[in-house]
Amino acid sequence: MYTGLVTLADENIDQLLAYPPLIWKVIAPDDPDIFEDGIRPRRSLLDKLLGRQPEVPTLPALTFGDAEGVSMDLDKAWHGIHYLLTGTDWGGNPPHDFILQGGSNIGDVDVGYGPARAFRAAEAREIHNALAPLSRETLLARYQPERMKELDIYPNIWDFDRKEDDAIGYCADYFAELQTFLQHAAAAELGFVIHVG
Repeated sequence: MYTGLVTLADENIDQLLAYPPLIWKVIAPDDPDIFEDGIRPRRSLLDKLLGRQPEVPTLPALTFGDAEGVSMDLDKAWHGIHYLLTGTDWGGNPPHDFILQGGSNIGDVDVGYGPARAFRAAEAREIHNALAPLSRETLLARYQPERMKELDIYPNIWDFDRKEDDAIGYCADYFAELQTFLQHAAAAELGFVIHVG
């Protein structure tokens, strides 16, 4: 399991919320077959017997601005980062809980582990403002490997020997990338979508 994020303008978020299958154009832009499969109606028994393919509906196009479409992947560090931000396995308070909660579900299109969620520009700025002051040292101070193992925080690497596998360093490195991503979104006045695949 990994978690990905992609910057989007509020206008494109509106389009996604109105036409959820468009999410595939955002999270898998290089794979048109996924999009086509996602919007193609199911074939009736008669269509199957006659070898007919149902007509694929035409959806509006997404038009990306210069700063849109920037993506990042939290790899498998997403759950560890969530714990370090909230002190919980699946809960927490906004905006620190945004990796697992909040935003607007983009319909019921399953993109791996449920639907993607969208955060508008104002929400992205609020998340950025909350996370920007957090340092690597802050995360290190919140690291509790025994508690994380007890809570079954994915990917369950918390009891590994730190000299051989630096789990907290892994999370801290991805957290720094997340801060950079959120800084870009806030500076460009963009929101983002987040998805688990």
